[in-house]
Amino acid sequence: MTRSTQALAYSRPSALEHIRGGRLLGLETSGGLTPVGAEAHPRFFSGFLASPRAAARGLLAVADVAGARYYQRVPGRSLDPVVTGNGDRLRFESFSGCCGVYARLDVLEDGLGGAATGHGTTNVDVNNPLREALSRMTGDDPLHLRVGPDELAVTTVGGSVVEKKVPLPDRWLRGFAEAQVVSAGFDLRAELTGAEAVRFLRSLPRGGGNASRGAMWVVPAGRTLRPTTRPVPGAVCLPGPERLAALERVLRDATALRVYGPPVAGGAAVSSAWEAVLPGMRLTLTLSPEAARGFSGEGGVLEALATGEAAEDAALVSVLLAWEPRIDPAELAVESGLPVERVRAALTRLGTAGRVGYDVADAAYFHRELPYDAGRVERHNPRLVSARALLAEDGVTLDDGPAPAASDTAVSSVASGERRYQVRESGGVLSCTCRWWADHRGRRGPCKHALAVRMARRAAVVTAGGAR
Repeated sequence: MTRSTQALAYSRPSALEHIRGGRLLGLETSGGLTPVGAEAHPRFFSGFLASPRAAARGLLAVADVAGARYYQRVPGRSLDPVVTGNGDRLRFESFSGCCGVYARLDVLEDGLGGAATGHGTTNVDVNNPLREALSRMTGDDPLHLRVGPDELAVTTVGGSVVEKKVPLPDRWLRGFAEAQVVSAGFDLRAELTGAEAVRFLRSLPRGGGNASRGAMWVVPAGRTLRPTTRPVPGAVCLPGPERLAALERVLRDATALRVYGPPVAGGAAVSSAWEAVLPGMRLTLTLSPEAARGFSGEGGVLEALATGEAAEDAALVSVLLAWEPRIDPAELAVESGLPVERVRAALTRLGTAGRVGYDVADAAYFHRELPYDAGRVERHNPRLVSARALLAEDGVTLDDGPAPAASDTAVSSVASGERRYQVRESGGVLSCTCRWWADHRGRRGPCKHALAVRMARRAAVVTAGGAR
């Protein structure tokens, strides 16, 4: 597995301190992007939290996921959560070490006491002493939150720093991107009251430590959710119920539990999102389709990465982003002069680079810039790299010309190694005779052969258009 080392430098450790009239939660920042460019220690917020205990427990839940491996647990170091300031909210994000759980705490305007935030994205230091201090918070005494160094620290940042070096696998980065693409296909499926949420979550089976029980299906039944033996219409997949453990941190303060997922299609396990509604906040956990199957292999981003048109559109759309908490594709279409469909494809591609996320509660993308090398997701995606190699080796033969009619069935061939595979296209949907397709039937994105055919067909269309 390809990985690099992520170096994080903080001006000092984050800490929870007692001050006159309450407590101060100082979250120190590392390097990140803001509207004025890269900053070593950006400062996003300073103000009082409306629900201190809920915020502390929500932040701990995000840190729990960052430090967890829900499948084949092995010791390892976690990456500090990412925080984004969107003007009217703070978003804290993390991803599990096994690449199967994405967590986000949205502290909304009401949770920030109406105070505005700065704009930008960076990592925040969540160290063990801070975790212990936050876990001991029981009351709702006033809590002042500072994200970024205070004025004194800004002037003395040239002194000693706290450094962390942690592995940053490409699989982790691809998973972060895939989770956003998957979430964009979710709809609200059920909503439980806080009391019913507590009862439901505490009734879930507890696994033996590796989340190996597999997927459950649940269906709305009155005010709660009940298990079902099969994915009937309206059911929601709960893959590896043990992976919702981080929600237990906030059950005491949850006023509702909202469940999101895609429409049921067949019996295969699918992803789902579970959102605990807190006073002025939301904590969301998004689960991959299987505990043993991280988001990094889902392949939902491959189509967006494979087209040169989307790359050019994404470059244009990215210039128009301004750290919005909710991105309106229709407005971007007007500003960019692109059709809405191409704007949506561009947003998907920007999601693969960590430049936008997706909020299921708002059903909208939001702007953020993950503080990692955006190009790595594309450069090290195995199927994309293999598809480009097949094209470079002239392994793709389009038997029917560049662009078959929508009603036609086209068959192309792809030479890969010593074998030749048949890629069938019907109504814009590709299938292949390879083992990958036989195993997954398109549920995890296109195989490298189908992806190569898609790329070759687009290149043929461009060439034909240029020849006119």
